[in-house]
Amino acid sequence: MTASVRDDLLAAGLFVFDRVGYEAATVAAIRARARASNGSFFHVFGSKKDLAGALFLDVLRHYHAAMLAALDPVPDAAQGIDRLIRAHLDWVVTSRREARYLFEISRGEWGENVRDAQRAQNARLAEGIERWRAPLVARGELLPMTPVMFVSQLIGPAQIFCRAFLSGRDRADPRAETDTLVACASRALRPLDRVNKQ
Repeated sequence: MTASVRDDLLAAGLFVFDRVGYEAATVAAIRARARASNGSFFHVFGSKKDLAGALFLDVLRHYHAAMLAALDPVPDAAQGIDRLIRAHLDWVVTSRREARYLFEISRGEWGENVRDAQRAQNARLAEGIERWRAPLVARGELLPMTPVMFVSQLIGPAQIFCRAFLSGRDRADPRAETDTLVACASRALRPLDRVNKQ
């Protein structure tokens, strides 16, 4: 079975899940969208749940790649906060269907099969952010806090802010509020004297 059949099924799954939700999606609808036979589907994925898990990991990998790309070349504290928030907002807007799947549609009950792989991917993102962050904390350019707290203060507000956009309740581009989100994150993550120097 070629990788393109798998990719076609994942793309079809994303389309169908986005359109009708996970519960209402059927293997038949996904197969029809991908123009794949029943045998092809079950050769690649054992079930709709397996496809949903594989899709989750695929989308998560793309999101993490976009976030880590924001740290290359290595930025200073202010630039890094700015770039990471912009990367999150840009990815949500330009990959809206994927962002809806990752942040709105995916559910834990079918994610058990991919939990270890998800942890490994999350660890790679955390390591990439920490390689940038740790020296800045050591130099006093970022406030000391746990990595989890850092990411929650950095991306959490932007993620919450994007929910209305992803759900369709608000059609406004969330990137219009980038500067405000960056300013808030800077105040939460950097010493006040460093923020005031800008």
